[in-house]
Amino acid sequence: MDWGEGRYEAVAEQLLPAAAVVVDIADPVPGETVVDVGCGTGNAALLAAERGAHAIGIDPAERLLEVAAADAAERDLDAEFVVGEAASLPVESGEGDVVLSVFGVIFAPDPKEAAAEMSRVLAPSGRMLIAAWIPDGPISRAVRLSGQMVAEALGQPPPPQRFAWHERGAVAELFQPHGLDVSVQEHRIAITSSSPEEFIDREAQNHPLAVAARPALEGAGKTEELRRRLVELYEEANEDPAAFRVTSRYAVAIIEPAA
Repeated sequence: MDWGEGRYEAVAEQLLPAAAVVVDIADPVPGETVVDVGCGTGNAALLAAERGAHAIGIDPAERLLEVAAADAAERDLDAEFVVGEAASLPVESGEGDVVLSVFGVIFAPDPKEAAAEMSRVLAPSGRMLIAAWIPDGPISRAVRLSGQMVAEALGQPPPPQRFAWHERGAVAELFQPHGLDVSVQEHRIAITSSSPEEFIDREAQNHPLAVAARPALEGAGKTEELRRRLVELYEEANEDPAAFRVTSRYAVAIIEPAA
């Protein structure tokens, strides 16, 4: 999966309010180092740098890092962006006063390895925050539908259920062995567009997951069927009859040294 495909920066713009929530909770101050795992185009890292922190954004997608670095340079922010994976972070042990991930580490292939690495780079008195989607609501149903149709097109079984990063108990099992306690807050974000159709078409052009799925769907002649089913799903869930708005819930896990 290459998250540099499409134009993730357009998707990231919609998710900026969630990054702001996470950074507000983390409350980084000048002199602190913030490590943003799976930073994408740098939403959270740049917000932390705006507060005077030194931000280190880490992501496997080089193109997205280039977008983030250009933004930081244009705004003269103290932020650097480095290629890396959640399970192998190019950061010194204990370097992060704040370690955070906004819808990033939730895609890590091995949650246990990612948790161990994030714990390693966290300073002894630091704090860690992870934002993860709660798997309900129309966006979640649309993602599952798309995944099922791609699997059918490829003659594969349905995609496996992802690790429950939104559940306190599951996250605690990952981090308690590293001497860390976990609490979870629930938040909401509104996703908007001019119409359900415009949102679907915009995602199809921009979202890396949709771009990656396109060849399989086109090869199986399923593109229009998926679009039709997505339109039906979003029209039923639409909260704004004059345009398009759906609300998605997400969890923020706050992970700190055990007392």
